[in-house]
Amino acid sequence: MWKDYSSGFIKNNKASSLSIMAAALIAALFLSFLCTLFYNFWMDETARIILEDGDWDGRITGEISELQLSTIKSFANVEKAVINNALSGAKGTVVDIYFYNRKVAYQDMPLIAERLGLEENAVSYNTLLLSQYLIHDPNAKQPPMLLSLYLVVLVLVSFSLILIIHNSFAVSMNARIHQFGIFSSIGATPGQIRFCLMQEAAVLSLVPILAGWLLGIALSLGVIKATNLLASQLPQRDNMLLQFYYHPAIFAVTILASLFTVLFSAWLPAIKLSRMTPLEAIRNAGGLQLRKKKKSRLLALLFGMEGELAGNALKAQKKALRTSTLSLTLSFFGFSIMMNFFSLSTLSTQYTYFERYQNVWDIMVTLKDTKMEDFKLTEKLREIRGIQDCVVYQKAMAKVRIPDSWQSDELAALGGPAVLAGQAASGATDAATAKEAGAWLAEAPIVILDDDAFRAYCEEIGITPRLDGTIILNQIWDSLHSNFRHRIYVPYVKEAQDTVTLLNAKQESCQAEIPVLAYTQTVPVLKEEYDNYTLVQFMPLSLWEKTAEHLDGAEEDTYIRILSENRTDPAGMAALEQEVSRLISPDYDMVSENRIQDKITNDLMIQGYQLILGGLCVMLAFIGIANVFSYTLGFLHQRKREFAQYMSVGLTPGGIRKMFCIEALVIALRPLLITLPLTAAFIVFAVRASHLNLSEFLPVAPVAPIAVFSLAILGFVALAYYIGGKKILRCSMAEALRDDTLA
Repeated sequence: MWKDYSSGFIKNNKASSLSIMAAALIAALFLSFLCTLFYNFWMDETARIILEDGDWDGRITGEISELQLSTIKSFANVEKAVINNALSGAKGTVVDIYFYNRKVAYQDMPLIAERLGLEENAVSYNTLLLSQYLIHDPNAKQPPMLLSLYLVVLVLVSFSLILIIHNSFAVSMNARIHQFGIFSSIGATPGQIRFCLMQEAAVLSLVPILAGWLLGIALSLGVIKATNLLASQLPQRDNMLLQFYYHPAIFAVTILASLFTVLFSAWLPAIKLSRMTPLEAIRNAGGLQLRKKKKSRLLALLFGMEGELAGNALKAQKKALRTSTLSLTLSFFGFSIMMNFFSLSTLSTQYTYFERYQNVWDIMVTLKDTKMEDFKLTEKLREIRGIQDCVVYQKAMAKVRIPDSWQSDELAALGGPAVLAGQAASGATDAATAKEAGAWLAEAPIVILDDDAFRAYCEEIGITPRLDGTIILNQIWDSLHSNFRHRIYVPYVKEAQDTVTLLNAKQESCQAEIPVLAYTQTVPVLKEEYDNYTLVQFMPLSLWEKTAEHLDGAEEDTYIRILSENRTDPAGMAALEQEVSRLISPDYDMVSENRIQDKITNDLMIQGYQLILGGLCVMLAFIGIANVFSYTLGFLHQRKREFAQYMSVGLTPGGIRKMFCIEALVIALRPLLITLPLTAAFIVFAVRASHLNLSEFLPVAPVAPIAVFSLAILGFVALAYYIGGKKILRCSMAEALRDDTLA
C-alpha cells in the first residue's frame, strides 16, 4: 500500500517531485564541486610546497657524526634520515628527517635533538607541508589554517544545503498533512508515515545525487581550466598551471555527505508531520495561514487590494522564503562588495604604482648575491638598442646623530621627529630610535649609484657633478597635517653643515665623515620608496668603495633600473628584457621584472579573483533562486485553494497575475533594498580609508556588473512565478476547493 501510494503521489505531483529532485541535485552538485575543487587545491598546494621546500618533515642542523645519524635512524617513528648536502656548510650538517607518522613530528623532533645533545634552535619543521595534513605546531601563535578553513566552509555549505532542502521537503510534506491525517485515523502509525516519507525521499534523490556528483566534477574541472587559461597568459608561469586530480575517497565523501544532507533534510519535516494527531492533521485546510493578521500598508498603498493580499501571502510563507531571502541578500551583498573592492583596489594600485612608476622604470633586474663593484657590464648594458636610460645601484644602511640644533625650524615647530613618528601610519620606521646627549640617533639609508648615474643626478638637481661627497634627501613627512596619499613634506635639518658623520649600523664606534655636496628634496629616478623619517644618503660608487670598510652594511643584492625608449609596447618590452637577460645571465644570478607585464599579471590575477569570488556569489544566488522555484512550484496545491477562494469572491485572473508580479517584485527587490545602504556605507568608508575622493571613485564604480546581476536575480524570480502562476490559472476552481481529494 505504501509503495503504491508513494509511487502514485510521485507520478501525480510532478511539480513537488521535481522540486525535491532539484534540491537534491543542487546539494550533490555543490558538495561534489567543493570537495573536488578543494581536493585539487590541496593537491596543487602540497605539490608546490614539496617542489619549493622539499617533502621532509623535520630538519636538524649541527655538527652531526655518522654515529649520531645512526641514532636518528634508530627512532621507531623515523622512516629515513638524509644529509642535505646542498644546505650543509659552515653552520653545520643539515639532516632531513622523514616520519612514518607525521602527526607526532612536533613531539619527536625535540626528543631527537635532546638525544643528540643539541639545542632546541637546531630543530626546524616543514611547517607548511605539515599543515597540509592538519598538523600544526602547538606552540605557534598563528599556525597556517587554510586547510582548516576549507573544511569549515564545507561544513557551513552542508548546513546551508540542509536548510534549503529541508524547505523543499517541508513544502511537499506540509501539502499532505490532511491526507496523512486520514491515514492516521484508519490505523497508520507514526513510524509507517515516517518510513513512507523517507522512502519517497530516497527514491526521488538517488538519481539527482548521482547526476549532481558528475556535474560537480565537470564544474570543478571547468574552474581549473579557466584558472589555467588565465595563468597561461603569464610569462614563465608553467608551474602555476593546475593539474586535475580525483580520488575514490572524494567520491565516497561526496555521496555520503549528499545522502546524509538529503535524508536528514527529509527526516526533520517527517518527524514533525508524524507527531501530529489525526484530528490536527484532518482539520488542516492546506492553505496559507497567518498566525497574526497584519496589514501590508506600503504594498496596499502602492498596489491596492492585490498588494495587501500579496503581502499577507508572503508573510504566511515567511519561513519557506527565509532561505531564499538570506541567500539572495548574501549573494547580492557579496557581489556588490567584491566588485566595489576590486574597483577601489585597482584605482588605488593605478595611482600608487602603475601611474607613479610609469616614467620611472620599465625593467628592473636584481643581481643576487652580487656586490655593485663586482658588476662589470654597466657600459655594455647602456649600449643595448632600445634602452633610454640605465642606472645600477645598491642599498646600504648607516646611522646618523642629529643634534637638536641641527633640526630644521619647521620640524622643531611641529614638535620634532618623535612627534611626527608617533602620528605616522603603521609600519613606518621611527627616525628617533634613541636620544642621547642632546642628539637623536636615526637610521640613514644609503643608495649607492654608479658614477655616471650620480653625475647625471647632480646635473638634475643643479649642482656641479662631483664624486667625493653625498647628497642628502632633506625632507620629512608632516603626518600631522596630511595623509599618506597626499603628503606634505618639511625640511628635516638645517642646510648648513658641509659634512655628515655616518655611523656603522652595527658598530657605532666605526664611522666616516663625508662631505655634503647638496641638500635636496628631489630623488633620483629609481624604483624605491624612501623612509619617511630618515635622512637618505645618495653617494657614488667610487666614494662608497673608500668608505665601505668603515660603514659596511651593504645589502647582498645589486639592482639595475632600465627605462625603455618605447614603454607602451608589451612585445618590444619583452624582447628588450630577453636581450638584457642574454647579456647578464651567463655571468650573474639574476631576476628581472617587466612593468608592463606586471600590469598584465595584476589584471589577470584580479580577473581570477573575480572569477572565483563571483562564482561563489552566483552559487549563493543560485541557491536562493532554486528555493524560490521550490516555493512557487511546491506550493501549487495549497495556492490552488487560496486563489480559488479569491476568485470565488470576485478576484479576476488579472488580479491574480498582479499578485504574482507583486510577490516576485518583493522577493527580488528585498535583498537589493537591504544591501544597497550597506554597500553605500562600505564605499564611503573604503574611499575615506584610502584617502581618495568620491568623485575619483564614481567614474570607475562597477554599476553595470551590479545592475546585470540584479536584473538576473529579478528575471529568474519572475520566471519562477510565471511558471507557477501559469499552472495555477489553468486549474479548475471547483476541484481546487475540494478538501478531501487525495492528490
